[in-house]
Amino acid sequence: MGSTSMATSSNPQGLHQVFVYGSLLSDEVVRVLLKRVPQSSPAILDGFHRFSIKERVYPAIIPVENKKVTGKVLLGITLPELDILDTFEDVEYNRCTVEVSLMDGSQKLQAHTYIWANNSDPNLYGDWSFEEWSQAHIKDYMKMTMGFMEELEQPESKP
Repeated sequence: MGSTSMATSSNPQGLHQVFVYGSLLSDEVVRVLLKRVPQSSPAILDGFHRFSIKERVYPAIIPVENKKVTGKVLLGITLPELDILDTFEDVEYNRCTVEVSLMDGSQKLQAHTYIWANNSDPNLYGDWSFEEWSQAHIKDYMKMTMGFMEELEQPESKP
């Protein structure tokens, strides 16, 4: 079983790839959510634009012709981990499967990503910068993420 080849959809372990482009680019945030930092590869998603959202610190992506979003693909994500990410991303995002290109040009692969559900949301504007976000918001965001995980791990919080 020693093969380390890329997980495909027919793989028995049921591992997933997830393309991230916002707060999940931060290893610190991912570590709080998944209790580990998965392997990742820098990647590009064509045909989308990453917007800022009014009065929120995290971004949204929606399809925009001739645009592209740089981010990274988290590799080897398990189903329980995918469930955590789904809950974290909440109902405003739809998890979709997209094709991303690895930045080293080696291959394209299928990955899940979280796309803003409302394509014509008037609150989307401009661009979003991970560097600016890291400087301005990472501390508060980490507190929020830790609070989210504490609630998620309460046994009585199940609906």
